[in-house]
Amino acid sequence: MEHDSNNACQASFAEFRRKVRNSELLGSDVTLLLQEVRFSGRLSIVVQNGTILKSGYEEGYFTRKDERRLT
Repeated sequence: MEHDSNNACQASFAEFRRKVRNSELLGSDVTLLLQEVRFSGRLSIVVQNGTILKSGYEEGYFTRKDERRLT
């Protein structure tokens, strides 16, 4: 029984690492919002024991020069 629990824990951690590696930590709805506002800053999330302790962002939007290039 303990062996099955250990395997499940290892599988969950492997899935977590895959999501981090593939940048899949944000849900699709948040990703769409970030694309709509053309956010290019930094998001940070601090997690301890499975609980989010702190989250924040640093703004970094495109400059006017970049906007002209996109239109």
